Amino acid sequence: MTGTAQPDRTTDLSHGDRGPVPTDSRGVLVSPAELPPLPDAAIADPAAGHLDPRAWFPRPDLPFEIEIGSGKGTFLVQQAARAPEVNFLGIEWAREFAFASADRLRRWRDRAATHTNVRVLAGNAVDFISWRVPGAIVRTIHLYFSDPWPKNKHHKNRVVQHRFLAQAWRVLEPGGELRVVTDHAELWAWDMEHFDAWTSPRGWDLLRENLRATETPTSGHGGAPFALLPFDRPESAGPGELVGSNFERKFRKEGRSFHAATLRKNPPA
Repeated sequence: MTGTAQPDRTTDLSHGDRGPVPTDSRGVLVSPAELPPLPDAAIADPAAGHLDPRAWFPRPDLPFEIEIGSGKGTFLVQQAARAPEVNFLGIEWAREFAFASADRLRRWRDRAATHTNVRVLAGNAVDFISWRVPGAIVRTIHLYFSDPWPKNKHHKNRVVQHRFLAQAWRVLEPGGELRVVTDHAELWAWDMEHFDAWTSPRGWDLLRENLRATETPTSGHGGAPFALLPFDRPESAGPGELVGSNFERKFRKEGRSFHAATLRKNPPA
């Protein structure tokens, strides 16, 4: 495989560990039956691990969006209520937060018969996107206030990497968007260094270097894989807010500044 790391065979890409799914979160939290372990065949054939997460929703025909690092689910609760015609998958690595947000959404369903358009996955979002999601099915990827991993030795853990941007381009539908917000200035400088590369013709070379051979576009020598646009705030954000998540509200009280941008996928030339 070209340029893309193989999955860690000791790590389950669906649930961090294979503990039981809390009963009160069933129907919201993605279960091991819905997301079985990655098959061995995916090492040779990446498509062998693909499944269609849109099938996890009552209406799989709706537009599909992913939030990376959904935390306790504030964005999902707010945005899914405002956009019932969109399916949202929130992915959170910390099991306790994933379970808390799933239970929160389950209670909304029980109380108001809403939020049937939201599912929560406890797992690694980058690995899930890279190994499980078919191409061109995601309308928007939301990446808000991700861990800045400030130490130099930990920069490899940051979400925004060339490998991730290649996979984001692959799974986004034409015109689909990656929306990013952070309060961390050094992380923003890191993000923008990557975004500058991917919004230039050099981005096509990075795409080919970081996608597996079977996923690489046959063309793409003009323009750039992404266009850099102003951030498009969701309708659920309150007055003066970018996103309206718990992190943003906490950081605003602390007087922090924010950085935001949108990458829109360009099709191959």
